[in-house]
Amino acid sequence: MGLKEQQNCPSQRKIAVFIVLAFIPFALFHLCFNNPFSTIVDTTLQDSASHVVLTSYSSSSSQEEEYQEEALCDYTKGKWVRDEMGPLYNGSSCGTIKDGQNCLRHGRPDSGYLYWKWKPNQCDIPRFDANRFLDLMRDKHLAFVGDSMARNQLESLMCLLSTVSSPDLVYRNGEDNKFRKWRFESHNVTVSVYWSPFLVAGLEKSGTMDHNVLHLDRVDDRWGNDLERFDTVVVSVGHWFLHPAVYYESGSVLGCHSCEASNCTEIGFFDIFRKAIRTTLKAVAGSRRNVILTTFSPSHFEGRPWDSLGACNMTEPYEEGKVLEGLDLEMRRIEMEEVTAAKAVAEGRLEALDVTAISVLRPDGHPGPYMYEFPFKNGVPERVHNDCLHWCLPGPVDTWNEIMIEMLRRWKV
Repeated sequence: MGLKEQQNCPSQRKIAVFIVLAFIPFALFHLCFNNPFSTIVDTTLQDSASHVVLTSYSSSSSQEEEYQEEALCDYTKGKWVRDEMGPLYNGSSCGTIKDGQNCLRHGRPDSGYLYWKWKPNQCDIPRFDANRFLDLMRDKHLAFVGDSMARNQLESLMCLLSTVSSPDLVYRNGEDNKFRKWRFESHNVTVSVYWSPFLVAGLEKSGTMDHNVLHLDRVDDRWGNDLERFDTVVVSVGHWFLHPAVYYESGSVLGCHSCEASNCTEIGFFDIFRKAIRTTLKAVAGSRRNVILTTFSPSHFEGRPWDSLGACNMTEPYEEGKVLEGLDLEMRRIEMEEVTAAKAVAEGRLEALDVTAISVLRPDGHPGPYMYEFPFKNGVPERVHNDCLHWCLPGPVDTWNEIMIEMLRRWKV
């Protein structure tokens, strides 16, 4: 290298350094206000706190690539679309339908509510495959624990499974079939249901007591004593927390809801609901089992009294614009937050079966006055009892189990 070239090198280096330094402020500005990684981080946090699609729609032969594609789809965002295939069972072919939810048999005149399916925006949920479900649960015990919505989901599942295999009822106890157990001998599968409207220990209101009593620091022994027998447990509660109640924790009165007792402090029920869910998830997630929490199921009284003529008389789903609000929104939020927190320390698998937003779009799916047989056979009365909470069978609740089978399938992979 010549002397002249050597003299030019420091000058060139100074220019290069100056250019780099000049661009640093622009780069920092870009990163602060247009950080390409910020979107990725936010999306990841949202997905981890929510849920991913549970169906397989990838053409990839690699399970890892398939799961990555699945994770891009949130099954709660979508719409109800027409399904000409209709349900897999009916009110005559299934013997486990609670009488008050057998809507067509009770004289409901329209059947259009049966011909809809849930279509997520980015994927598909397969039609329920009973053989596949029984294969996934072979030699296992699946337990539903909770209130009448847990029973509603359980009875839907039993109807779906009965299309391919007849179960044997091996245990029944309690009024209104609150405790039952079936066995599918073909696959050595046990399915049971436990009535527990608070999940935690408590006493239900009765003729001698006008309020419920809850003990928030321990689960209900009626199912807690059998917990070690469960391979998969589905918990579901909510609506019983709206009733008047007195709450205990560590043996002392914590407060009450809608109570008239002068020695109790009114504290509402949202924080109590959170405590009950937290106590339950701590108990069920502490062992190596699969745990599913079915989120709050909305009612559709639409502000009308339960005995109002015309309550929940719609015959089609709501449009996509219907959003969660009020009670439905808050109860679901509490459940999702508690599931997210419990997953961080759970030994087994734990997921939310998030049905709240899906179900709020189906005001047409309830029994309404057809909770009773032919309610208008003697004319139209001024007042009529309506069930705008539970779901007709068949009905929208079948979709919950279509999603649940995909959760179990994903866990099995």
